[in-house]
Parts: sequence; structure tokens; C-alpha cells
Amino acid sequence: MPAPRAPKRAAARTAQPRRTGLRPPTINAGHAAPETVNIAEVVRRLRRTAPAWNPTAIAALTARTSDPFRVLIACILSLRTQDTTTGPAAARLFALADTPEVMLRLSPARIARTIYPVGFYRTKARVIRDISRDLLAHHGGRVPDDIEQLLTLKGVGRKTANLVVTIGFGKPGICVDTHVHRISNRLGYVRTRTPEETEMALRATLPRRYWIGFNDLLVSFGQNVCTPLSPHCSTCPVRVLCRRVGVTTSR
Repeated sequence: MPAPRAPKRAAARTAQPRRTGLRPPTINAGHAAPETVNIAEVVRRLRRTAPAWNPTAIAALTARTSDPFRVLIACILSLRTQDTTTGPAAARLFALADTPEVMLRLSPARIARTIYPVGFYRTKARVIRDISRDLLAHHGGRVPDDIEQLLTLKGVGRKTANLVVTIGFGKPGICVDTHVHRISNRLGYVRTRTPEETEMALRATLPRRYWIGFNDLLVSFGQNVCTPLSPHCSTCPVRVLCRRVGVTTSR
């Protein structure tokens, strides 16, 4: 009696699920996430709640003046420094000098003593003098209103340049710091790896009408509610709109 035939391999293969569709489409870094969140509603809710939060140091400064030089120097002071330190340090410095010409009359040591204890205060004192010198030598003592020109100044990166353009001149720009980068990804609005990628993704997806105030809104939100560790999700005004990407613990 002949032995029974083994089932054909081809038949077994056809029973296997097809590989297409098994994995979600890959979203390249720097692109908006799929099924974009309702950013208009996010901004509306944050704006409605923001008056109850502690203002940022830059917001407190610009409530009194939007002078581009003050905004620029305050931004330099704020780098790697908490707002509770930045605000008083900026006030002390501007009481001594609030123009490039007057700032150059101060020695690096005098500036350093005045702005202490901001982070890297000695380095920032030298940078502030270098910026003042460059403004007088190459820009007629005026802060340029163009991001590319601002980037030629010592110590000025894209974050500072965008903030000066938006706050100091009221021109469209997107300032991305650690809060904006973190929250934009946590919401699920973008999927990026660095602040630079987040800026480019937001420029491509965020409606232009939100650009100027987006940084201050998200920084204040990040300091008061959407903190880096254990955010206050239970009291968050946008919790129903947020995908909570990367959130493992919350309050």
C-alpha cells in the first residue's frame, strides 16, 4: 500500500498571514504624527487656563517692555537657568545697562557679579559683552530682526533667535526649547528626536497664527502642569486630547 503524501509546502505557505499590514507605517523623525491631534482645541484650552499659572521669566519681562536688546540678553541669561533666577538677574543687569553701548562700559567681572547665580554666569558675562560689541560694530547698535543674522552673534542659537524674532519684533517664528519639544511629542502632535527636528516639524504643521505665542504657552504649561516627570494629568486641561506619549507615571 503506498504511503500517504506529505502536504505540499506551498499550501502551508499560503495559509500564513501576509506580511503587509502587520506593522503600522513608519513616521520619519521630524514629521507630524498620524491622525494629528486637534491643536486648535489644545491651544484654546491652554490659553483659557494660562492666566492661573505662574508666568515665565520672559513673559514677565515682556509685560514691561518688548525691547529686542533686553529680550536677547534675557534669553542668554535664561539658558540652563531656572526662571526664578533669570528674572531677578535680568532686572539687576538692566538697572546698570540696557543698551549695547552702556553694556560695553561694564567689565566682565561686574556683569558676572550682577547676574550671579545664573548658570555659567562668567561665560555669559563674556558672551553679553561680545554680543554688545558685535551689535555696535556690525548692526549699528540694533538687534537684527532676522534669524540668520541673529545666529551670527556669539552664543545665539535657534531657540534664542526665534524668541527674539517673535517676542522682540512680533514676527512669526517657532522657539523650541525642552518644554516645547517634550510636550509637542507627548501630545502626539509630532514625532521627533531633537528640538531642531521639532522646530522643522512644527513649521510644517502648526498653523502660522499660533507661532508667536506657542513657546510661552507651552513653557508655562510645562512648568506648571505638564512637568517632565510625573505630570499633573489629573488636572490637565487637555488630558482628553493628549496621547500621553512616553508617560509612565502621572499625578
